[in-house]
Amino acid sequence: MRVAVVTGAGSGIGRAAAQALLDDGWHVVLAGRRRAALEETAAGRASTVVAPLDVTDVAAVDAFFADVRKLLGRIDLLFNNAGMFGPSTPFEAVTPEQWREVVATNLDGAFHCAQAAYRVMREQAPPGGRIINNGSVSAHVPRPGAVAYTATKHAITGLTRAIALEGRAHGIACGQIDVGNAATELSDQIARGVPQADGTIRGEPRMDVADVAAAVRYMAGLPPEANVLTLTVMATGMPYVGRG
Repeated sequence: MRVAVVTGAGSGIGRAAAQALLDDGWHVVLAGRRRAALEETAAGRASTVVAPLDVTDVAAVDAFFADVRKLLGRIDLLFNNAGMFGPSTPFEAVTPEQWREVVATNLDGAFHCAQAAYRVMREQAPPGGRIINNGSVSAHVPRPGAVAYTATKHAITGLTRAIALEGRAHGIACGQIDVGNAATELSDQIARGVPQADGTIRGEPRMDVADVAAAVRYMAGLPPEANVLTLTVMATGMPYVGRG
């Protein structure tokens, strides 16, 4: 049995990826803040475990991963997906509270989950596993009014590479998927119109979230000796290449 943990599994990319992994025969632990949304993702499938989790709560994260190991024996994959965008705010107007909320979820939460999963992967028999961190095209090119989100996604790249380096000795692979404009509820505003680098407000093309799930599915299905360190999947027509 291959065991995967997906955070932020109650909607959007997390839901699509979790369902794709289920289709591939994984036993999937669905983590997220809202039990009802996680139950919708599970859709009654027997090979799922629904486990509400706040990734910003360190004690809860540690207990969660310990419980998964106790219940299922091991963890072969973590899709470290939980995150938030935060309000679109000019740099000079971002409050300390807004900054901390985004950092606590996108960076601190990702670190806590990766560390807890890594410890299980290192200690289990046989050892090893894979961590896939959800970055963003904003890890490379920022949007206006998104300093906290951009900073955290740049930091995810450092986190990914540090885990990939230190995980070698323990058979733990780590990669990052950078997504641009997947069609989810969280990106509806992008379709309606968002600020551009030239000061205009324009809608942007989006891609089916199933295309992101297919990319996660590919990364997750690689043999232990192979790893995708970084993968960018984006809407073909979005203003990313040459942005600004």
